[in-house]
Amino acid sequence: MTAQRLPLPPFELATAQQKVQAAEDAWNTRDPERVAGAYTVDSVWRNRDTFVTGRTEIIAFLTAKWERELDYALRKNLWGFRGNRMAVRFQYECRDASGQWWRSYGNELWEFDENGLMRRREASINDVRIDESERWIFGPRPAEEHGREFPLH
Repeated sequence: MTAQRLPLPPFELATAQQKVQAAEDAWNTRDPERVAGAYTVDSVWRNRDTFVTGRTEIIAFLTAKWERELDYALRKNLWGFRGNRMAVRFQYECRDASGQWWRSYGNELWEFDENGLMRRREASINDVRIDESERWIFGPRPAEEHGREFPLH
């Protein structure tokens, strides 16, 4: 039996926002296995120029990502939704091994199966060098800020 990941599609505004916040919370743990549990066993991704298929590859991809993207902290916002699909915008900040800080801007397209697991993820991401003094994302989002829009830059 396949596990369910609530909320289930078709989404309404409140359940779509809940799904986005759950994804943000999971990614901010930087725990590849926890994050991968939200995807189908045969989930397909396009992340920038990398194509990933299945949870095993997702775990390997995320492990490598968070080994090089240090102090990673993410914010996601719902952009739109219909049925079992969502569009999400996000920003995250991290530093590399040399100490250079980055802010990454992106959009994701998500498709869920009937059990609420993501079966498809397409991410387009751009990176901008920032000075440490320009940071505004520090760790997981406090509960009182859930759903709050973030600035364009």
